[in-house]
Amino acid sequence: MTVTTLSDCLGQSDWGLLVIRGQPVTIDYLQGGAQGQGRIRIEAGEVERLKYLMRVWPHRVLPRRPPIR
Repeated sequence: MTVTTLSDCLGQSDWGLLVIRGQPVTIDYLQGGAQGQGRIRIEAGEVERLKYLMRVWPHRVLPRRPPIR
């Protein structure tokens, strides 16, 4: 993920506009520096939570009846 993409995601999260798989998501992060211009730090637990939200779960295929002629 590029820095600009991460910044965009965090900005959307700050405004409550970030949506992952249909769910609104907020990301907890810290940004150091004198005026908040330093490194962005996200805890490992938060990264795992985001990975879990992005996970794709397989769906069971329901049997279909053959078409009627």
